[in-house]
Amino acid sequence: MSNLVIYQYSKCSTCRNAVKWLRSNGHELEIRHIVEEPPTVSELNELINKSGLELKKFFNVSGEVYKSLGLKDKLGDMTREEQIELLSTNGMLIKRPIVSSREHATLGFKEEHYANVWGSS
Repeated sequence: MSNLVIYQYSKCSTCRNAVKWLRSNGHELEIRHIVEEPPTVSELNELINKSGLELKKFFNVSGEVYKSLGLKDKLGDMTREEQIELLSTNGMLIKRPIVSSREHATLGFKEEHYANVWGSS
């Protein structure tokens, strides 16, 4: 079908389910480990734009790093550039998985949304 890039964390069951779904629907995947190789500032800007989502959706608000840094109270005082820079420094701050093609990017995994964006077999 198509070649997609997926930023994922192998210990994340949501990521594993997304990879399984995408492969079973004929997609070739370039897998990027979101912790070992987090998206750069430039990549994040591109992913955010392609997703059509607000920047705040890219934060893993249920994650330990987000909580330990007290970001719930700090993000409002940060510029967009500062927030994206912060995301690029620690993949555990980023909601996952992120799936990207030339035209689209999705965040998280919901089978119905994947079927709409990435097609189903």
